[in-house]
Amino acid sequence: MESRLDFVSKDIENENEDEFEKSFKQMISTLPKRKSWGNREDYFQYQGFWLHPAFLKGVVSAQQRFHAQPTDTILCSIPKTGTTWLKSLVFSILTRTSFDDSTTPLLSKLPHEVVPFMELYHANFPTYRDMGIPVLATHVPYSSLPTSIIDSGCRIVYICRNPKDSFVSLYHFNDTILKSQNVQPPDLDEAFELFCEGVSVYGPYWDHVLGYWKASLEHPNKILFLRYEEMREDTVLYVKKLAEFIGYPLSSEEQQREVPEKIVKMCSFENLSNLEVNKSEKVRGGVIQNKIYFRKGKVGDWKNCLTSEMAERLDQITHQKLSGSGLSL
Repeated sequence: MESRLDFVSKDIENENEDEFEKSFKQMISTLPKRKSWGNREDYFQYQGFWLHPAFLKGVVSAQQRFHAQPTDTILCSIPKTGTTWLKSLVFSILTRTSFDDSTTPLLSKLPHEVVPFMELYHANFPTYRDMGIPVLATHVPYSSLPTSIIDSGCRIVYICRNPKDSFVSLYHFNDTILKSQNVQPPDLDEAFELFCEGVSVYGPYWDHVLGYWKASLEHPNKILFLRYEEMREDTVLYVKKLAEFIGYPLSSEEQQREVPEKIVKMCSFENLSNLEVNKSEKVRGGVIQNKIYFRKGKVGDWKNCLTSEMAERLDQITHQKLSGSGLSL
């Protein structure tokens, strides 16, 4: 039976939520906006980046309410750069003494369910923290992260990917979602122009990557900057690096038992994409089917989609944007 204190607490919570809704509506009405890919809904420009309104609301809420712990690991990325894979690897590293490849929750849950996105599931974090798995994910740019993430000193892992492959993956992902909603997706040329202009979810792509790159140079002990392509070349090496960085190093005995190799095999694209849960028509949040998170996962697939002129243009933009940063993609 609920006490009077419980009712008072709920009243305060509802009042705070109403106040947040009111201030959010006021703020969003003042932001620059542009039609998103497929003109489904507007993107709003917030603190220099383009966001879908649902994500924007989560970002603002997290900035105001989220409290990071020093033991947290935050997995950061711009969409379609290896997020699903990184989540599965880090989750497997963190839980390797609790589960093996026959009992891991990854057999029955999408990686996005075992490692939640801060801006989508922040309201459930108290429950999530009870699980004792100190990892969460976000697509939020570095400059827009909640101050508690920076102030707490928790670890950040960022993954980036060649912008040509990132664009192609994002295009196909968006195309599939829009078609499932009976919305006409943009053609490739239209989406490409928008991407080049920086108008994509959490874009501009280059600004997002540069924010984390520069921060990793300033705080190398707190921010691990990863490239998707390099991780694909030697995933076992990077599993060891990740384990060390997040404070769960692999012992020599574990390495002798080939624990890193088992994690790599469990989290491989081939294995994850063939799990029943990831082949299903199951819909997350009423919108997204699990299977669309597993399209190809290949390096260089852009060659099957972009013309040589498109590739050259993206290379030129990338060279210009990253010039002088010491970063190459």
